[in-house]
Amino acid sequence: MKFTESMLRDWVETKLTAQEIGDLLTMTGFELEEITEVEGEPVLDVNIMSNRGDGASVMGMAREVLAKDPSAQPTDLYRRAAERFPMADAADTSVWSRAHVTIESPLCNRFACRVFDGVVNGPSPDWVQERLRKIGQRPVSLLVDLTNYVMFETGQPLHAYDMAKLGDTIVVREAREGETLVTLDEKEHNLSPGQLMICDATRPVGVAGVMGGLDTEVDSLTTTCLLESANFNNSSVRKTRKDLGFFTEASFRFERHVDPDGVVAALNRFAELLVAAGGPAPVAGVADVYPRPPQANTVRLRIDRVDKILGLTVEPSAAASYLAKLGFGVEQTGPREFLVTTPSWRIDIEREDDLVEEVGRVHGYELIPEALPIGSTPLGGTHGADFAIDKLAEALVRCGLTEVVNHSLRDEHSLDGTGDRVKVRNPHSPEIALLRNSLLPGLVETSARNNHADLRFFEVGRVFNGDRESTSLGVLMVGAAEKPHWQGTDQRQADFFAMKGIVEAAFAHIGASIQLAQADDKRLHPSRSASVTVNGQIVGVFGQVHPDAAEASGLPPSAVLAEFDLGFLEEFKPADRPLKTFSRNPAMRRDISMVFDKSVSYAAMSQAIGQAGGPLLEKHWLFDVYAGKGIEPGFHSLSFALQFRKVGANLTDEEGNQARDSVVAALASLGGTAR
Repeated sequence: MKFTESMLRDWVETKLTAQEIGDLLTMTGFELEEITEVEGEPVLDVNIMSNRGDGASVMGMAREVLAKDPSAQPTDLYRRAAERFPMADAADTSVWSRAHVTIESPLCNRFACRVFDGVVNGPSPDWVQERLRKIGQRPVSLLVDLTNYVMFETGQPLHAYDMAKLGDTIVVREAREGETLVTLDEKEHNLSPGQLMICDATRPVGVAGVMGGLDTEVDSLTTTCLLESANFNNSSVRKTRKDLGFFTEASFRFERHVDPDGVVAALNRFAELLVAAGGPAPVAGVADVYPRPPQANTVRLRIDRVDKILGLTVEPSAAASYLAKLGFGVEQTGPREFLVTTPSWRIDIEREDDLVEEVGRVHGYELIPEALPIGSTPLGGTHGADFAIDKLAEALVRCGLTEVVNHSLRDEHSLDGTGDRVKVRNPHSPEIALLRNSLLPGLVETSARNNHADLRFFEVGRVFNGDRESTSLGVLMVGAAEKPHWQGTDQRQADFFAMKGIVEAAFAHIGASIQLAQADDKRLHPSRSASVTVNGQIVGVFGQVHPDAAEASGLPPSAVLAEFDLGFLEEFKPADRPLKTFSRNPAMRRDISMVFDKSVSYAAMSQAIGQAGGPLLEKHWLFDVYAGKGIEPGFHSLSFALQFRKVGANLTDEEGNQARDSVVAALASLGGTAR
């Protein structure tokens, strides 16, 4: 935004030079782009951030200078602006007989207007033209130049209509299908529903917040003028402006938020300038429609919080003074605490830290002392549940699986979970109308796109069940369970046991002890599935897909699935893994074969072996399963390898045999019979 040095000095008395003013504004957050000399006067060009529409005016810049420069003093013009340029006719309603205003869209927050009779729309005063030229604006006429000048002064865009062309009716509504408008730049635009328009009784006469229409513009023949000052939704202005291909000084300000309480003040300032230029006074009163005045926001400010964030000491009285100069209402509620009311032009202030920033801006970021960080340094990398999830993913990759990422929006699927589905309020298509409550449908579709050919996938992602959102792990294997061997040997096919091994390896990698039991999940085969329990809590299931689910989803019947709710990792702490001394002594292996009823689980056998083997048992594993000739129906023979080792001494045959016999006895208690 550009403004001349003299324009600023109309609002604030300061001993600072133009360069010093630019440096001051830069330190308050309004970066000085450049200072140029135009017709012998410095012109400052300042960058206005997207959330600081209050700075898009000379008044806003003066406010910053007054707050930052201790020696600066407000002028009479600034004081009258702070009082909203009061006029004696504020309570008069005469103007309502001349201008009938209706707001039909919530996109218009406020609309006000004044009427001027007996206007002579000649050239504006030389000083107005000179200042407009210096900031890059082309003088047009008295009415147009004053609307532009007041906008640069106060930040409130204005627009003048010729009432002989407009009539006495103003309707603020959204455009209708098929309507068109020729704007002041003589371009015709096809309007779309949703675009906010200023209309007369029958047609659009201006694009709200952007540009007026050619048919109602003021010209040299204008004698009666209706002056508009309004407040529009900033997002609506931005969208309409982009749709129609505009950029104007008015839209620049509306997009950054214009003070709704400054609407009438700008009308009054225009009236002052018009009278000073020899023009007529307005018809008494203001036609003002303000359906939903916003409530002032109050925020608690603790000086201890200010000191902590800024890293310096700010006196409570100084902080209160800074905020008061910026227009905030400040009420002290404690020795070091205030209740702060935000002004209507600062909607960007929402919480305490925003106020801390305001105090810091005025006090001076340059005064924050240089110091090394104080306090404990947090551990780098991921922690807690995130760390455990990363470890799970790492284990699955080591097992030969590939991680995929699918979209969280989808349609209904036969492999959906049992939780309530969350519907999208306005979906683009039925295929993305729901938030997923299971990762399995996405994995199945990924598999289908790859022809279900020897695939091993997993995904970690968020799922949504009713009002609950959680992180899940999904796994899918179809076809071969491992990559082809270089020797060309047959590949093991994915089945329940292949998935079981992967699940056990993944949970072991994060130090979680799991227990398996029969699963109750309609998506899985009833006799080829299992549930997984950690610390007494069921965290997931795995197994072969149910034939009905396979048919409905298009999966091969041999596909195996797994899904886990990883919420337990929030509280999960892995078991300690004590370090053991490496033994230099050789191991001793003993093999045993025993016949069991098929109803006895491997988990029970493994637990019995581990307990009976004692400290000498280093590890054990199952290496053969036999059912057939010589074995009764319903039974099978299991062969286990037991590896014993002693630290600091060699095992004797007698010690090894005794340990083996203890294991055999423990298995016998489960119904096993030695072969």
